[in-house]
Amino acid sequence: MNSFELKYGCNPHQKPARIFMEGGKDLPLQILNGRPGYINFLDALNSYQLVRELSSALHMPAATSFKHVSPTSAAVAVPLSATLKKACFVDDVDGLDDSPMACAYARARGTDRMSSFGDWIALSDICDATTARLIKREVSDGIIAPAYTPEALEILRSKRRGGYNIVQIDPDYVPDAVEHKQVYGITFEQGRNDIVLDETLLTNIVTRKKDLPDSAKRDLVLSLITLKYTQSNSVCYAVDGQAIGVGAGQQSRVHCTRLAGSKADTWSLRQCEKVLALPFKEGLGRPDRDNVIDGYINGNEEDVCADGNWQKYFSRQPEKLTESEKRAYLDSLDGVALGSDAFFPFSDNIERAHKSGVRYIAEPGGSIRDDAVIECCDAYGMTLAFTGVRLFHH
Repeated sequence: MNSFELKYGCNPHQKPARIFMEGGKDLPLQILNGRPGYINFLDALNSYQLVRELSSALHMPAATSFKHVSPTSAAVAVPLSATLKKACFVDDVDGLDDSPMACAYARARGTDRMSSFGDWIALSDICDATTARLIKREVSDGIIAPAYTPEALEILRSKRRGGYNIVQIDPDYVPDAVEHKQVYGITFEQGRNDIVLDETLLTNIVTRKKDLPDSAKRDLVLSLITLKYTQSNSVCYAVDGQAIGVGAGQQSRVHCTRLAGSKADTWSLRQCEKVLALPFKEGLGRPDRDNVIDGYINGNEEDVCADGNWQKYFSRQPEKLTESEKRAYLDSLDGVALGSDAFFPFSDNIERAHKSGVRYIAEPGGSIRDDAVIECCDAYGMTLAFTGVRLFHH
C-alpha cells in the first residue's frame, strides 16, 4: 500500500486528503484497526521518531503521549515508586513492575494527565498486554508501535467500540535524507533533522559547578530528544527518566519556561500527601479526578473545596492546599533537569527554573547575555552545559 485515503485533512472541510509515498514506494506502516485521520498521522509519525530516538540513545523502552503535534510527556522504563504509582493512577495494576514498556507508558501518560486526554500514544518496543490494559482505560485516539502481542492487539481492538486506531510501523524504515512540505502552494526543502542527541553534547560545562551524574545525563538527553519533536519555542523539565513539564509553541522563551515549570510543579504536587489523600466520591471518573486535582492544586476555574462545590467531587470537605504548603513542598525538590531548544536570552529563565528544583541545564548557548545566564546558574549552584545545537521544530 503506497497511499491511504483520509476522511479529511486538519478540518472536516479540507478535502481531499491522503497520505502517500512518492515514486510508488509502499508506506512503512500498516493500519491494524480503526481509520486514523490527518492529525492522527502527524502525531503518530512525530511521536514514533521521538520514542525510537529515546530508546536508541538511552537503551531503554520509551513511550510518549502526544497532542496536537507536541508531546505532553515522554519517559523511559524506570520503575515507579509506590507514591508515583498512586499519583499516576496505576497503583492498582498487577504486573506493572514486570513490564518495562508499561512503566514507560505509565510515566508518560501520568505526567500531564489533563493535556493527555484524547492523546496519541507511541511506543518504542512491542506493546504487551499490561501496557494495552493501561491504555484501554484511558481516553485516547490511537497508538503506533513496531509490534503488538496477540493479547495486546485483542485488548486494544475492543477499545472505542472497536474503532480504536492502531498503527504498526516498520522499525527498520529509514526516511530519505531530504524532506519536503508545502505551504501556500510553495514547496520547502531541507535536510531531515537526523542529528544524534546523546551524552557527548553535555561535555561543554560552563558553570563553576561541573558535576553531572549519570541520572542527570539521562534526563538531559531525554529532555533534548523530547524538544526535537516539540513545536518551538520549547523547554522541557525532566527527572527520574521522565519529562515532567513541556512548554511548547510560545513566542517568548520565558513564557515556555513558566508554562513548562507550572506543569512540572503540578506533577510534583500530585505526589504530596494532601493530594494523594483527597477523598473522591465513589464512581468519579478518571478524567474528572484529573480536573479536580488540577483545580485543587492550582485554584483554576472554581474552588473545589468550597461549599456547594466539594459535594460534587468528594465524600467529605477536604482541607485546602495553601500557598505556603505548596511552596514548602516545591522548595524541597532538587535534581531536576531542564533542556531548551534554543539559548536562554535572559537570566529570568534560570530564576523560574530554580523555583521548580532545577539543578542541571542543557541549552545551545550563543546569546549575548550568556554571561548573565551563567552567573545566575552559579548563584544557585546549577550545572549548565552548552550543547551548541539548536532544536527548532515547526
